[in-house]
Order: sequence, then C-alpha cells, then structure tokens
Amino acid sequence: MEKEIRNISQRLSLREPQRESLAILAKVAEIVTPKHQNGEAVDLNAALLEISNLYPTVKSFERDFPSLCFALATGVGKTRLMGAFISYLHNVHGLKHFFVLAPNLTIYNKLISDFTPNTPKYVFQGIAAFATNVPWIITGENYDEKGSLLDRPNSVQINIFNISKINSEVRGGKSPKIRQLKEYLGQSYFDYLAGLPDLVMLMDESHRYRASAGIRAINELKPVLGLELTATPFIEGARGAVPFQNVIYDYPLARAMEDGFVKEPAVSTRKNFSAVGKTPEEIEELKLADGVRMHQNTKIDLQTYAQQNGVVAVKPFMLVIARDTVHAKKLVELISSQDFFEGRYANKVIQVDSSKTGAEEEEMINRLLKVEDSAEPTEIVVHVNMLKEGWDVTNLYTIVPLRAANARILIEQSIGRGLRLPYGKRTGVEAVDRLNIVAHDKFQEILDEANRKDSPLRLKQIIFTEEELEQPREVIVSQNNVTGAIQLQKEGVKQVVIQGLNLSAITATQASVDVANHVVKVIEEMAKEPDFAPTTASLSRVEVQEKIVARTLAKMEGTQLAFDGIGEKPDVKAIAATVTELVKRQTIDIPRIVIVPKKGKVEFVFTPFTLDVAGIRPEPMDKTIVIQDLRTAHQTTLIAQHQGIQEPRLANHLVRRLMNYPEVDYNLTSDLLFDLAEQMIAHIGSYLSEEDTANTVRENETRLASYIYAQMREHLVVASEAGFEEKVMQGYDKLKESVFAANAGKIFNFRDTPEKRSEIRNYVYTGFTKCLFEVQKFDSYPELIMARILEREALKWFKPALGQFQIFYNTAKGQRQYNPDFVAETEEEIIMIEVKRESELENAEVLAKRDAAEKFCGFASVYGFRHGGKRWRYLLVGESGVKENMGLG
Repeated sequence: MEKEIRNISQRLSLREPQRESLAILAKVAEIVTPKHQNGEAVDLNAALLEISNLYPTVKSFERDFPSLCFALATGVGKTRLMGAFISYLHNVHGLKHFFVLAPNLTIYNKLISDFTPNTPKYVFQGIAAFATNVPWIITGENYDEKGSLLDRPNSVQINIFNISKINSEVRGGKSPKIRQLKEYLGQSYFDYLAGLPDLVMLMDESHRYRASAGIRAINELKPVLGLELTATPFIEGARGAVPFQNVIYDYPLARAMEDGFVKEPAVSTRKNFSAVGKTPEEIEELKLADGVRMHQNTKIDLQTYAQQNGVVAVKPFMLVIARDTVHAKKLVELISSQDFFEGRYANKVIQVDSSKTGAEEEEMINRLLKVEDSAEPTEIVVHVNMLKEGWDVTNLYTIVPLRAANARILIEQSIGRGLRLPYGKRTGVEAVDRLNIVAHDKFQEILDEANRKDSPLRLKQIIFTEEELEQPREVIVSQNNVTGAIQLQKEGVKQVVIQGLNLSAITATQASVDVANHVVKVIEEMAKEPDFAPTTASLSRVEVQEKIVARTLAKMEGTQLAFDGIGEKPDVKAIAATVTELVKRQTIDIPRIVIVPKKGKVEFVFTPFTLDVAGIRPEPMDKTIVIQDLRTAHQTTLIAQHQGIQEPRLANHLVRRLMNYPEVDYNLTSDLLFDLAEQMIAHIGSYLSEEDTANTVRENETRLASYIYAQMREHLVVASEAGFEEKVMQGYDKLKESVFAANAGKIFNFRDTPEKRSEIRNYVYTGFTKCLFEVQKFDSYPELIMARILEREALKWFKPALGQFQIFYNTAKGQRQYNPDFVAETEEEIIMIEVKRESELENAEVLAKRDAAEKFCGFASVYGFRHGGKRWRYLLVGESGVKENMGLG
C-alpha cells in the first residue's frame, strides 16, 4: 500500500494535501471493501462506525452508499487527485468501473479533456498501467455508440456525465435518457452501471448538486464507494451554511495560502473613497475603470517578471461579476464603446452567462477555454453566476464584483477562480503572486468577513490614490554601458567620449559599429577561457589582443560591412583596442565560480524526482528496408529486425545505458534508475501501442538515456570526504541587462529626493557618473541613499540583475538563488552590499544569504589575488545606518 501511494505520488507529482488524501483513501479501501460481495452492498452502519473511529469528522455518509468528502481548497488540484484515486483503486484493488459526475457543461468539458490522453493536463500522465491500456472514456454523448464495446477485457471504464443535463431530463418526474432501454445491452445503460460490482462514483464540486433531482436519480446506481471533492464543504440553507457530515479530509484555503499553493488575494479601494453622493451607476463605472487600470499595471508587472527570469509571459485577464444577463450585456456594451479607454477593449471582452445558446454558446465556451492562450485576445470576462467552480485558469489577476453578493460567497467562490498560480508555485514577486479584488463600496464588508475567526483567509489591503492608479506604467530595459555606448553609435547618437575614453574608432561609420559588436561577442566568449584571459585587465595583453582581432575577422567572414569596396575599411585592430578599454572601464570582474569536490572519495547521489517528458516524443522507426536495382530500378523490401540484446524487462534497455555515466553508481541508484526508465516508457506508451513502445525504446535507448541523465544531473548531490574547492569557469562575466516596471515618464535624477518615499520603487533614476548602467531602480529610500554614497566612494558600481551571480542558499522550501542589492569596486576591494531593515538582520533567510555570499567572496578573493585582482567583501547593513555621510568601511 505505502509503496503504491509513493509511486503514484511521484508519477503524478502530487502535493502534500493530495498525498494525504490518497493515503486516507487507501485506509478506507481496507475498511470498506470496494466491491459488492455476492451482489450484496456493504453494511453502511458497520462501515460508518469503523471509519468514524479513525476519522471523527465523518458523522454520516449522507447517502445510501459509503460516500466521503475531500474538501480541498481551490487551486490545490482536485482533478489530479481524481486521477490518483482511480489509479490507486485500479492498481491495488483491481477496480475497473468509475463514474465521474460534473455539475455543469464547463466542468464537464474540462473533465473530458483532462481524462483524454495527450492533452496538456492529462490526469494519468506517468501511470504505467494506463500507458499501454488507455482507460475507456464514455460520456453523456457517446455511451450509445460505445455501449457495444463495454466488455473490452482489462480496460478501465471511466464514465463522465453532466448532472445539470440529467437534472433537466428528470423535470416533472421523468426518467433520464440514460435509463432508456438499449437493445445491444438488453437493458438500459443505467441498469448496466447499477449492476456492476465495482462502480466507484467521483463527484466534482459536490456541493453544487447534493439535493438535486438528478443526484437522487444517480444515487440509485448504488456504487460501492462515493468520493466527493469540493472547496466548499457546506450548502447554504435558510439559516446559513449547513456543513457536510461526511468530510474525511479538510484542507482549507487558509492552509493553501500559508503553504504557498495559491495566490495571495488582496482587496483594494481608492483612498478616502465614499459612496455618498454617487449613483450606483457611477460607482460601477469607477470600479470598472479602476479595475482596468490595475489590470494594465499587472500586465506590465508580468511582462517584467517574464523578461527578468527568462520565462513565458503570462497574459492576465480581468473578471467582472454582473447582477444578471441584462446587466452583463450593458457592461459589455460600455467596455466595447469608444468612451471606455478609447475603445481599446472593444474586441477583448466576452459575456459569459446563460443567455447564450447554440453557436453563440459554443463560441463563448471556446474563447473561455482559451483565455490563457497569449494569442487569444480576451482580457475581460463579464459573467453572471456561471464560473463558480471548475474553471481552471491561472491568469486571472483582477476581479471586479458588481453584484450584491454575500461577502462570504464572494470570497470562497468568486475569488476562488483567480487563486491558481501561473508558474505552479509562488515566485516571491508580489505582483505575480497576488489576486486583486476591486471593492470600493464593499471594501469594509469584505475585510470584516475575511477577519472573522472562522474565515478561510486573511486578505491584504491595497489603498491607492487616483493619481497612483491613473499613472501609466511601462517596462524599462536597462543595458550596461558597454552595450549602451555602442548602441548609441548605431542609432546615430555620436557620444564620442564616455568617462574620458575616446570612442571615435567606433563612431566613424556604421561598419565600425558592426565590428565593435563583433568584438564584444568575442570578448564575452573569451571569458570562458580563464587560463588565457583570467580578467578584463588581461584583455589588453598583446597576445590576447591579437586573438581578439583574429576571432573578430573570422566572425565577420562572409559579411559585407565595408569590405565590399564601398566606404573606408574599418580598422579592426583600433576598434578592438577601443572596445577592450571600454569593457575594462565599464565592467566589474565577477568570476563565475562552481564548487567541486577535492581529490578523495566522492559519492554521487541522485535525489528522487518526476521526469519531465514534455519536451520529448520519440516515434517508432520505419523498419522497412528498400533495395533498388541500379540498372532496372526494381525495388525489393525487407523488414528489419531489432539488432542487439533483447532485454527481458524493457526498462533494462535504458538502465543499462544510464549505468555507463561516470556519476551513476548502480548499487546506490538502482531504484531511481528503474523508476525513471518506467516513467519514460509510460510516457511513450501513452501515445503508442505496446509493440511500438517496445520498439521505440529499443531503437532509441541511447538518446532516451541521455535525455533522462540530463535531468538526473539537476538532482545530483555530491559528497566528498576531502571537502570542496572552487573552480572558476569564467574570470569575468557580461553584466546582464536589468528589466523593471516603473511609472511611464517618471525618470528622475538620483540626487532628487522623492516627494513620497514609499513610492520610490515606481520610479527610475539616472544622472550617474560611476554606475555601469545609465538608469537604475531602487526598492527603498535607503537604497537610493546607498547609490549616492557609492557615487562618492566607489570607482564603479551597479545593481545586479537576477542571475548575475551563481550563488545559491538553502531555505525550508528548497534552494534559491541569491542576488545582492549592489556591487561596488573601490581602489582596494570589490564589495557586495545588502541593505535590510533592522528587524530582518537576524532573519534566518537573510543569514543564509549572507553565509552563501561570504563563501563566494572568499573564493573570488583567492582568484583575484592569483591574477593581480582585488579582494571581495560582503557588507550587510541595516537601513538606519545608511546615511549620506557614511563610508564603506
């Protein structure tokens, strides 16, 4: 049991609450035999007694069969948990028949997609049993055509039905269509299901249809076990919320927020907002406009984050909650008009409600399902009570409630639509991790509800001024001065001198500028040869300059530049000398250092992980050999046979190849090797037949093993009895460009004191003489003061972009990369500087960063001393100590 739980958890990358739920199901399946014995149903009272002894929150099954509710907060992953439940019950108990119930059409379509192989969110990805024997998906639309194939041997059968459709069919006491006689069965499909000995019912968003006529009809299926999933384990009664009596596991929103599985919701309003004297229409238009402004700011923040971190940018959208369909239509008309943000959202808004039918409804659903796609234009969704559950999107960032909703319902349902994280985990960047609720007139009501002791969450507060919200923002890319100086020449701006260096050699012609760019690339490549060019100072040596010129000419070979006889031929040697001097003056040598074990006994251990197979899809080779007679052109074909060893276990082909890598010790890693091999085989088997899977693995075993090994290296832990030493991969590194979001047009001289110090991170600053970038952005006023100190005390300085340093430190939630606030060079040393509040100076994470940075500084100092460079020092300073009269001692 434990082994299978661990196996499924690893294959499906289950989060802790999902793993806990699976473990509970495993215990329940030992208590309640998940099969009818001799046609007899389980003794409900006996089963309830045993389960409630273990799980006291279960006071009743609330149905005529054992049914248990797993209450998991929105965003934790209920659909994937369904896949884990089915996998376990099939693998351990041999169950083959499952009935999945959806509350509405949207969730119904989503579930069908998620249970279909080769879809982005396939719930069985990596499950070996379902790779070669894909589950048989039967829906409310195809059970007629698939009914004749129900007796497929060994096939798992997953029925997916829409309860809202069944509800409509049973109005007036009618029977649902599923109960109509089918000649090929000799009975109705319903009776066929009810007669199965191992039918398990899984109910998605079960709070939506607990008392409906449809669910009463479905209950007559008498499944062996019911598994309910919901984020809202209660129903609203006349006297308030009525909690479920069968909740066996509860993972509320508060815990999901605390564990970082969802976004941080924040309620926002205008400073000093008052509804007095304003009509409801005026308040609505103000909330709508402010919501769009927040949405625009969020777009900038997400673009900035994507560029800073080299990830795919998220396209955010805004959700507007309307009162009714008439109200929704008016809102869409307003948003589409030229008077609303100059018509910019006319083609970017959709209305989602029950007023749509036929082709319009289909188009609405298609656009809704594609709203995460950056190519899909929708940025505003106006809905009426249709998107409460099951709509799994990760890019909802702004909610504007415009209907009189109970605050608790608003928090637990509407807000739940926007809690999913686009990158699967918190990024640490507030704008990327936050959901904004615009609630001018409901601000206090929502806060009061959120602050109740029994509330599922605590909301952040955002109070903005009109000026702040209406200030447009933009993404600013700050290049280092080397790139910037050459780029200015390319754009025709004749900045001939920078810090006393004459740049005329690269300003003469466009060809000269192009040569200069080639020289920069050569110098960047030469950094990877620390034995030949250990520092930027070494670039001026005669033999290094000769190599720079030779490599530049080689790069230019085949390009026209000025070598076609038109114009003066660029002086590559002079340009190389000028660019070299520019790089020396506008760079602080930051060595790229890795830590390697010293000679002695070394063990390489790989930590378990789930293989990422998204980037590989091998296909079987064509095994037909064509033989053609050269004279007559007659062709003969042969069927090629696989050459080499036919391993008795398919995974052996991959494990045998993985064992050839020097770090892989079979005795230490055999379990992991076979697990990874089986994961790869399961992936291939998810889209190929069993025979083609085997052939594909055998024919591609070397390539597949290489693919697996590349990921294994990312999970390698090295232990050395002799300790570790540094190895310098590069003696200096290109200064990476910085990307940040700021208020458009708000560029100040760094000597200017901002009117509002709390808003300093909204601006960018320039006017520096010693900074290695033309513009910089600061997170606090003390950082701005530190920049002024560095302008006075340092030879050169800059604020490094994320990824400039390869420094990593450990936290309770894993390894993270450290990026210091400043790096400065003086006559004697290079200083890495971190500015923190006094209250944070003894924080465990701050100290972990300090320790990692000091280790880097120690290694960098040793390297600097070897090559005539300077020592490195780490300076952690409290904000109160950052005064303009302080030095860098």
